[in-house]
Amino acid sequence: MELKPVIGLEIHCQLLTKTKLFCSCPTDYVGREPNTIVCPVCLGLPGSLPVLNKEALKLALRAALALNCTILKKTRFHRKNYFYPDLPKAYQISQYDIPLAVNGYLVIDGKRIRIRRVHMEEDAGKLVHPTKTGRLEGAEYSLVDFNRCGVPLIEIVTEPDISSPEEARNFVMELRSLVQHLGVSDGNMEEGSLRCDANISISVDGKFGTKTEIKNMNSFKAIERALAYEINRHMEVILSGGEVIQETRHWDDSKGITTSLRGKEEAHDYRYFPEPDLLPLFISDEMVSEISKTMPELPWDRRNRWKMDFGLGDYEVFVLSSSKVLGDFFDACVREIGKPKEVSNWIQVELLRIVDDLRLKIEDCYFAIPYLKEVLELLEKGVINNQVAKAVFEESIRERRAPIDIVKSKGLEQVSDEEALKDAVKRVLEENEDAVKSYLSGKDKAFNFLLGQVMKVTKGKANPAVVRKVLEEELKALS
Repeated sequence: MELKPVIGLEIHCQLLTKTKLFCSCPTDYVGREPNTIVCPVCLGLPGSLPVLNKEALKLALRAALALNCTILKKTRFHRKNYFYPDLPKAYQISQYDIPLAVNGYLVIDGKRIRIRRVHMEEDAGKLVHPTKTGRLEGAEYSLVDFNRCGVPLIEIVTEPDISSPEEARNFVMELRSLVQHLGVSDGNMEEGSLRCDANISISVDGKFGTKTEIKNMNSFKAIERALAYEINRHMEVILSGGEVIQETRHWDDSKGITTSLRGKEEAHDYRYFPEPDLLPLFISDEMVSEISKTMPELPWDRRNRWKMDFGLGDYEVFVLSSSKVLGDFFDACVREIGKPKEVSNWIQVELLRIVDDLRLKIEDCYFAIPYLKEVLELLEKGVINNQVAKAVFEESIRERRAPIDIVKSKGLEQVSDEEALKDAVKRVLEENEDAVKSYLSGKDKAFNFLLGQVMKVTKGKANPAVVRKVLEEELKALS
């Protein structure tokens, strides 16, 4: 019996417009007091009429074109009927049989993942549930915040071309990078700007199995973990002779499991019918051509430029292009400093760690570019060594202080004088007789231990190359 995972994704992406999809209410709902940016249209009050946001349409078209989709000349909106407390109209304005765009693809690791459709729709509100701390602490009820109602979304639906949790994670990572580079969305998964649902089934000897849908995956790691869990669950059911039930399941990230949420809905359950308050939408060739001409540099174009111009490797360019703000920061550093290989390494190894520790945002770190430039210059001149440089760079960001001031005030200048280092080397050799004997008996690893001890004694200020030279000479004299 041959069992293979078959995965398709449905990704909702919030568009970067100032106002909602069918009214003039603002879209910056994060952090707002509940139910303060609503109107009769987004609340679905009787007599209110929706009017399409043209900027949302342009952003949706830009995303569809970047995903290599065919733009349909005529499309229309539908009412998707279902009752839920955060949906005040009891229906969602979406698109059904004639979406905005179809038949696209996105290439991941050399594999083409087909895009079935891209369509526009409005977002629902948000339920606020009781928690152990906070606004509803100890409550026995939930509240509804309608601020998010009507925020413009595109839904991107893939074909079931994805064959592993890792591939699904990489697809969503690339898609997030794409919409950020396009200026279509900020792609913030934590705040819900990018939300991913997954349909998973197991192919048995080439025949598709029953699928389940997984919801509530709000990070790349959660997508990978949830799919891995569900694949194992499906396989256990199949191998035990049972039948997988078609249903929607909820991912519990804290427990690492999926739980049954409800039976899987079909299209007829939503009773789709054309939205009577909106006319069919005609997309002109002129509009598509205008948007095509204004396409920004896309992630794969950016990666190719970095490879060709800077000689960076595949992994380096993948990390640097994982978000637009990180790629922009790298380009700004190279313009100011040059040395793209060194800058790439410092950003990926040091800066990202420091930013995470200090809970900073990359877009707020442009003040650190002169600091990085100065640290690299001090390294090149031999004023400090690499170990000290890392510590100085971190302190300069923490304190927003010039690296050279930190070096001088703490006496961190590198010691390169051989005579000055001989005493430290001899002291280490005297205090580590066992390591000396190991080295002299042919165990080369002992040399690195001794080198590290000298660096420790000199508080990291010694020039490693000079230490190595002096240490080799002193050990040779003992042999």
